Amino acid sequence: MGSATPSAPRGRQVGSPARAFRSGRASRPPSRPPRGRGARLLYERARNAWDRPLTAYYLILGSSLLITVLGLVMVYSASMIKALELSLPGSYFFRKQFLAAAIGAVLLLLASRMPVKLHRALAYPLLVGTVFLMVLVQIPGIGRSVNGNQNWLAIAGPFQLQPSEFGKLALILWGADLLARKQDKRLLTQWKHLLVPLVPITFLLLGLIMLGGDMGTAIILAAILFGLLWLAGAPTRLFAGVLGVATLVGFMLIRTNENRMSRLECIGAIDLGPKGECWQAVHGIYALASGGWFGSGLGASVEKWGQLPEPHTDFIFAIAGEELGLAGTLSVLALFAALGYAGIRVAGRTEDSFVRYAAGGVTTWITVQAVVNIGAVLGLLPIAGVPLPLFSYGGSALLPSMFAVGLLIAFAREDPAAKAALAMRSPGVRWKTMRRRVKKRPSGER
Repeated sequence: MGSATPSAPRGRQVGSPARAFRSGRASRPPSRPPRGRGARLLYERARNAWDRPLTAYYLILGSSLLITVLGLVMVYSASMIKALELSLPGSYFFRKQFLAAAIGAVLLLLASRMPVKLHRALAYPLLVGTVFLMVLVQIPGIGRSVNGNQNWLAIAGPFQLQPSEFGKLALILWGADLLARKQDKRLLTQWKHLLVPLVPITFLLLGLIMLGGDMGTAIILAAILFGLLWLAGAPTRLFAGVLGVATLVGFMLIRTNENRMSRLECIGAIDLGPKGECWQAVHGIYALASGGWFGSGLGASVEKWGQLPEPHTDFIFAIAGEELGLAGTLSVLALFAALGYAGIRVAGRTEDSFVRYAAGGVTTWITVQAVVNIGAVLGLLPIAGVPLPLFSYGGSALLPSMFAVGLLIAFAREDPAAKAALAMRSPGVRWKTMRRRVKKRPSGER
């Protein structure tokens, strides 16, 4: 008998092509997702990516760095003509801003790596030091006046310091520490503990600022106060009362000053005025209007040639609109919106009361100041004389702002889920995880 090839068993053949053909599965075309399911799937993926633990961390880091870098480019472009008018090198203001940005980057890195306890420990020394410097500003012969405001201290050579900019950061850290300690003792339900000493100390800072005539910085400081009270859960009557008193005082300060009244009257102005009092506001609109969709190109601004005052400080957004167009200005707005959203997310997801108050205060500071500056350039708000955070020229404004961004980064890293995600991305943890996954080969000969 010859050997025959063993036949395959007649049992069930799951992968048999003939069986698949008989069942009709081979000829059936692949099923398509229902209409609208693809968009829904894309939405779900984007939502899952948006809800990841490190989303706020990357938004804060990325948006702040992009704003700072773009600000350096615009400072160089907007300040060249002003520097040449002062018989200075064309890159004079850019070099000073770049130096401030480099120092600010170090401060940002330090703040992002410092523990929360150390941030709280800095609150009182920073507040006391800021108040001392703001008192020195008002002493004749020590303080300096710039554009009619007595709020500067000479450091060395061309470098000057504006202590009121550091007062914003000091108020946030001190106020957050104060409210957190009172919340731990359950004292914030009493209106006296909610207001004292937070409101008196804030009024002290506001008084020192207003002695120098800086109404814009006073507005931002008042906004920080209201932000802290809102986060602390102040009753509506109490909140409305403090807001009403601040509004009344602000109206009296504006009413009794001719320069401030003229700024208020220039809201939405399209005419220079009989004495040219709306010159800056109108030329800011001219710069934005001439930018078009994509701008005239970097360095090609016309308004910076002596037409628009303060092109590299308070009105740098107008120059950005002229040179980068609507696309550039919308990009800047989107970056500030991303930074604001990330700050709100950090404040809303934490269980640490100090982190919530400090993150909310920093977010209030940056977003309100950006709204006040951009609103003035667009002619929707009076010109307050405040720089665009992280964007305008000025080391005194850039340094505390970058430290504040470092605070937000540190708080985003303190989230338990974000901390675990960052730990898994470190090289040591990844290498240990890979080693655990590798199976040991049995020893011995084959």
